[in-house]
Amino acid sequence: MRDAHTRAFARAHARCDGVVLLHGIGVGPWTLKKLERALQRRGFATLNLNYPSRKKPLEALAEEIHARIAAFAEQCDGTIHFVAHSMGGLLARVYIARYRPERLGRVVMLGTPNSGSEVADLLKHLSIYRAVFGPAGLQLSTAQAPVLAALPPPDYAIGIIAGCRTISPIASAFVLPRPNDGRVSVASSKLIDMADHIVVKASHTGLPRHPAAIEQTIAFLHDGRFRST
Repeated sequence: MRDAHTRAFARAHARCDGVVLLHGIGVGPWTLKKLERALQRRGFATLNLNYPSRKKPLEALAEEIHARIAAFAEQCDGTIHFVAHSMGGLLARVYIARYRPERLGRVVMLGTPNSGSEVADLLKHLSIYRAVFGPAGLQLSTAQAPVLAALPPPDYAIGIIAGCRTISPIASAFVLPRPNDGRVSVASSKLIDMADHIVVKASHTGLPRHPAAIEQTIAFLHDGRFRST
């Protein structure tokens, strides 16, 4: 019986571009399955990773996923892209800074709190939050964690997709700057050195499954920019 690491590989073959998918905190690779299938239909090989997002800080998680990404890259002769949801985008930045693939391509972030989340600011002192979300959860606040503050400016193309709909009306109205997706504000999703940015009418959890976000992800991987809407 194949193990979980082997099952993560899909359609890896010579002369193909690969996409590493990184889920957000407290969830798993199933949240990216619809996006993964769309990427596969467009000819990308995929590695939809599972990792213990609530048990280790970002720097330890980068080490945790390195061997699997390196093995995946060896199976693909093409470019290695990253597509990441929420905290997965921060993990992608830390990973690339430490273990940059030789044939690094483009990076798409969906709802990533690049400048932190005010929701994490509000909850980080609560024992239940610390217990549920662990050390990485504490790195999501707007007071930037040292590992994120030390990251060099990206010299690779980053496309960022933010959401502006919510299923968390209280957080959206009273905690987060508007517009936001219920967890991350549009402003916080941005990076100074990003290649492109777009806002989609989706909630934080809905972003990876939203048809427009999926199509824009593929457009950026192909062209290095989002399509005009």
